[in-house]
Amino acid sequence: MDTYRSNLLPEGSCEKIIALRRFMHVNPELSNQEHKTKAKILEMLRAEGVRNVGTFHGTGIYVDIVGYGEVPVNVVVRGDIDALPIQEDRPDLEYQSTTAGLMHACGHDAHAAAAFGTVLAALANRHQFGGKVRVIFQPAEEAEPLGGRTVANDGLLDGFDYAVGLHVNPEIPSGKFGVLAGPVSKSADEFEVIFTGKNSHAAMPELGVDAIVIASSFVNEVQKLVSRESFSEHASTISIGRFHGGEATNIVCDRVVLNGTIRTRSASARTALHERLLAIADGIARMHRGEARLTITKGEPPVINDLGVSELVRSTIVATFGENTLHPAKPMAGADDFGFYSETLPSVYFWIGCFNESANNVAHVHNPRFGVADADVLKAAEATWAVVKCLQRQNVDSDDPRPLL
Repeated sequence: MDTYRSNLLPEGSCEKIIALRRFMHVNPELSNQEHKTKAKILEMLRAEGVRNVGTFHGTGIYVDIVGYGEVPVNVVVRGDIDALPIQEDRPDLEYQSTTAGLMHACGHDAHAAAAFGTVLAALANRHQFGGKVRVIFQPAEEAEPLGGRTVANDGLLDGFDYAVGLHVNPEIPSGKFGVLAGPVSKSADEFEVIFTGKNSHAAMPELGVDAIVIASSFVNEVQKLVSRESFSEHASTISIGRFHGGEATNIVCDRVVLNGTIRTRSASARTALHERLLAIADGIARMHRGEARLTITKGEPPVINDLGVSELVRSTIVATFGENTLHPAKPMAGADDFGFYSETLPSVYFWIGCFNESANNVAHVHNPRFGVADADVLKAAEATWAVVKCLQRQNVDSDDPRPLL
């Protein structure tokens, strides 16, 4: 690692942050299987004298650092820790994954390392803040059962004032940041519809009820929920990825199973789409003399940045790193289970740029060539701590936009 000096982090922190980052990158683990990662984080926390560590979701860890100040402001920081089932293709890295078929292709090693930097900084600066900083090393952001849901359901956000999430972004140059107000990501829910008809000989379809015809009508109709019933700013999408039915060419099909996803940036649109999907499935089935059974499995809520907190973070980035370090950003099409945090607390989810041609870091996330430079990991750690400090020191005028959506 090239020498990197930080005026924001305690002396000696940079080496520790990068040590964790590189260990995780060399030893990636899938969602809900992050056992080595958990053990390493615990080892490094204990080396800093941290003994009172909480666990959750099997492989999750959280630690509280209580400040000595008089004004209590409690802040949660999330660093996700799971990897992806992708074979890394970065032979130029001295810390390339050594686990076949797995890599940190979404930068969670960088996020966790930055969160560890917050632990180090909070421990060294307790006299500068009051209240509590809770750092959550969260498993299973990428796959069910989601760690973010457990964080919310287990009450790990109770009693806190703000939540902070971060993500590396290859659409933003290294050394720059992106901060949006309002919707940042979409919700992500899965659905299954089983249409039931009646078998008959294909030469006598009038004696049966064709489930394929019913399901095909449903496929066409649900797209109108997006094109004719949804606001464009909600960016709603409904995709059907599986369509299974039929056993033979000369038999009218009596059962079809469809599976798909529903995504939107709006909490209210999410509810409305669920209700309309049920009505359309039931209506089309009855119209064709069949039956429908719809099951919706709720995934991540949309990540929605609080307006007041986002503005404060933008000001903090400019004050800390310079006016030209804020880069234009756009909401992402995907989902992140930080939505469970922003659904519960006034929150900010900000981006750290990692596009760097000189370091061969030009590929997007979930790609075998994806990469994040060590310097960007340290920049993420600095920015996260700067944001936490600012939230602790100021009374933010929170203006939660969720009811307006």
